[in-house]
Amino acid sequence: MSGIITKVSGPLVVARGLADANVSDVVRVGEKRLIGEILNMVGDQASIQVYEETSGLGPGAEVITTGMPMSVELGPGMLDNIYDGIQRPLPEMRRVAGDSITRGIDVPALDREKLWDFVPVASVGDMVSAGDVLGTVQETSAISHRIMVPYGVKGEVTELFAGEHTVTEVIAIVKDEKGETHELTMIQRWPVRIARPYKHKYVPDRPMNSGQRIIDTMFPIAKGGTAAVPGPFGSGKTVVQHQLAKWSDVDIVVYIGCGERGNEMTDVLMEFPELKDPRNGEPLMKRTVLIANTSDMPVAAREASIYTGITIAEYFRDMGYDVAVLADSTSRWAEALREMSGRLEEMPGEEGYPAYLASRLAQFYERAGRVECLGSGEKSGSVTAIGAVSPPGGDISEPVSQATMRIVKVFWALDSSLAYARHFPAINWLTSYSLYLDNLAPWYTEQFGETYMKNRERAMSILQEESELQEIVRLVGQDALSPRDRLTMETAKMVREDFLQQNAFVAEDAYSSYRKQFRLLDLVLRYDVLCRAALDKDVDIEKLFTIGCREAIGRAKMADPENFDPVYDGIEAEMKAEIAAVIEEGSDR
Repeated sequence: MSGIITKVSGPLVVARGLADANVSDVVRVGEKRLIGEILNMVGDQASIQVYEETSGLGPGAEVITTGMPMSVELGPGMLDNIYDGIQRPLPEMRRVAGDSITRGIDVPALDREKLWDFVPVASVGDMVSAGDVLGTVQETSAISHRIMVPYGVKGEVTELFAGEHTVTEVIAIVKDEKGETHELTMIQRWPVRIARPYKHKYVPDRPMNSGQRIIDTMFPIAKGGTAAVPGPFGSGKTVVQHQLAKWSDVDIVVYIGCGERGNEMTDVLMEFPELKDPRNGEPLMKRTVLIANTSDMPVAAREASIYTGITIAEYFRDMGYDVAVLADSTSRWAEALREMSGRLEEMPGEEGYPAYLASRLAQFYERAGRVECLGSGEKSGSVTAIGAVSPPGGDISEPVSQATMRIVKVFWALDSSLAYARHFPAINWLTSYSLYLDNLAPWYTEQFGETYMKNRERAMSILQEESELQEIVRLVGQDALSPRDRLTMETAKMVREDFLQQNAFVAEDAYSSYRKQFRLLDLVLRYDVLCRAALDKDVDIEKLFTIGCREAIGRAKMADPENFDPVYDGIEAEMKAEIAAVIEEGSDR
């Protein structure tokens, strides 16, 4: 079915004669067959957002509807790949069309020629339904791709074809209860704006280890949780996202570069193939899907890229994997919504954003979670959604930040003053929060005893006390403080500099295991406890600040995380001996 263009306004095209089309249908626009999607319908008139540059397009050009919603292709070949916002593979597009993206280019998302070695897991005669695993393909050296029965298919496996196949060749035949046969390939297609189904959603109760101490110990996120990373320009949002992509203990990472600068995606592309996965020593790209829709690419595709990424993540979740979706940034996505809403002449909400901004954000974040997957047997997976927010001028009272804060349960507030002071990650410990602490506390207690959460609470208390004492110090100077308050200031400084601050360029400090985090913070707080006991015996506080173990604690974070216990024991013994010597010297005096 075809229609005729009556109006072109940037990425928005209006066409009439499409009475039988539906909202969300994909259309082909003009002679170059540009890809677009119907946003709304009034009679036979459709408003279409075009995912490519519309220059040269004018009234009278033809629009052809495909009758299908915006969908992604799911199957082997997505990992170690980079797509644009509508899942066109950029390496393949470059091979076909050169360095510049040609308008209207139509390249399949999955390689149609590559052979994959399909190893059946099911057997002929098995009764299968949606989500059941038919077999596996070793997609990369790090990940085994599980070929599942697509949604809506249920019946008996009558044939399985082991061996090497392309993604379009039949690998299994299933006969349903009506006697109809379904020829299954390795490709599944799924509409991006519809969440993939599951059996049951659980309350997230396991932390996602990021290796970043301020995140894992102070403001943890659960696997299947949601988090926002807001901050002004230059505060390190992208760096935090990169660190999470590198070190998080998830099976798959889907990184969505949504509207950010092209050089940031270039950094990812240059860096990830060189980085080794700490779990298996393989290149990090072997378990990563990149979606690049940078600021110089079509604005409408920016809006689609978020949904493309979360749908790919849900597909891997359905295999039983833990997946992290990193969106950088949702503010640029919201700006794309605002631009399209303005061109549609919709009633604007606050700061020109559409009235449905909050509900669209919720639709994205609500697709995260830890679930029991479809299919037989106990198979659970998770999608953890982490979105960077770029409020203009760092003002988090603007609509995108506020709508995001109402939805997500973890808020890592980046502070430009910390970034300018070279304190990274530049997450402000006084304004950030995590609502998963109550859910995760049993796990921490089971692994490390009750001391872990007590240490966290004590450290947060010391940091808050320091903030209050800073006001006094600014007025009358540090010498006016009591010895105990001066000790609080010193301990807070140790928590900030020796624990929270990390150096991504030093291998031993870029990533911290839970064990190292626990013992390192315990070391700092142990120093505080022993010094307070010494102050009760009227010792000179300056001597407590200059003992040798004070410097040793500062160097401890550079110790090998796999061999940290001997370092802890040595510093603790040295600390006890030196503080005891200071007490003895004071009593002799």
